[in-house]
Amino acid sequence: MEKERLPKEQFAELFRQRTKLLALDVIKFSKQLPKTEEATIMKRQLLRSATSVAANYRAACRARSSAEFYAKLCIVVEEADESLFWLELLEESGTTSATTVLNLQKEFTEVLSTMAKARKSMNK
Repeated sequence: MEKERLPKEQFAELFRQRTKLLALDVIKFSKQLPKTEEATIMKRQLLRSATSVAANYRAACRARSSAEFYAKLCIVVEEADESLFWLELLEESGTTSATTVLNLQKEFTEVLSTMAKARKSMNK
């Protein structure tokens, strides 16, 4: 069975909301992290990259040209991947548990996959 495709404008609006909610989820998650120096450094980096995903996707939707859109999409892909890195580091350092970061990792992976696919299709 084939997936139903949304019109571009509807997809863009839903994805804007999705990335914003993801940023808010990271903010909530970060408030639960320990107050150690290491956790604070990783938390700050995660917050920067996660909020950048939402901000740059929003900017991509307002792009004035396809080149500008592509550039912003590249940033979204990079920042989503970086967010995954910080979540992995938080887990692997023992700062938080695997179950705590699982949903965030899943969502960032989906965002990364979707945006990388969109970026690749622009190159064709």
